[in-house]
Amino acid sequence: MICALGSAVCFGTASVLQAVATRAAEPGTGSGVDPALLLRALRQWRYVAGLALDGLGFVLQIVALRSIPIYAVGAALAASLAVTAVVAARLLNTRLSRTEWAAVAAVCAGLAMLGLASGEEGDRAGSDALRWAMLGVAFAVLLAGTVAGRLPDRARALVLGLGAGCGFGVVEVSVRLIDTVSLPEVLANPALYALLLGGGAAFLLLTSALQRGSVTTATAGMVIGETIGPALVGVVWLGDRTREGLEWLAVAGFVVAVAGALALARFGEPPSTAPAEISPSGG
Repeated sequence: MICALGSAVCFGTASVLQAVATRAAEPGTGSGVDPALLLRALRQWRYVAGLALDGLGFVLQIVALRSIPIYAVGAALAASLAVTAVVAARLLNTRLSRTEWAAVAAVCAGLAMLGLASGEEGDRAGSDALRWAMLGVAFAVLLAGTVAGRLPDRARALVLGLGAGCGFGVVEVSVRLIDTVSLPEVLANPALYALLLGGGAAFLLLTSALQRGSVTTATAGMVIGETIGPALVGVVWLGDRTREGLEWLAVAGFVVAVAGALALARFGEPPSTAPAEISPSGG
């Protein structure tokens, strides 16, 4: 759980840095999946620093996924929005209302409940059908990003957000479906390619969402996509369970943490503050 929370801190801080860098990049074609936008964002040092934090967060996420149920890790990752809100308030002088501070507290309370109720990760290896299904979902995420470019702004933001969330969800599940990293077995595992394709597609969709459309809507969709689906897969197909008699506490904690994250969805929005206006304490 400590690794999951550490991952949330890395992802939440990276979001602030990447949002500033993406807004500073030149706009692209307006399509849902815009690789050129990612290349332009990479010219911004803040985006590169955010990617470094994302890399560290991913390592911590893998450790967490190999130790505790997917539903606990997913809720912790959704809590990165609470981290983003607090970091934005500190570095970008963003004001949090009393309701938003209450949402931050709700996220923390929900995660505490999950920490108390979570058991060990499920002992089921997962079927080959599930591995291929994850690869299929990863392709669908990439397709959804392409289709999103032809939709109206509000619908596009929702599709981009849900697509990015589902892509990150594919990563969460695929980590559990890779039972060995030895060659050549790992290269024959569809879950490896699902992880790479799902993660890459999710980053492309999220980068596009950070620059155009209603990112508050996109972020809410992302939270839903990366929590609910993977949690169900973990419980139904991988055997994730809670501690004996604490099922109700796990469900309550999951709902409270995700609801608190959704209340903070506006902090997925790129800040309007220009990079030059960021205080020296913010780097």
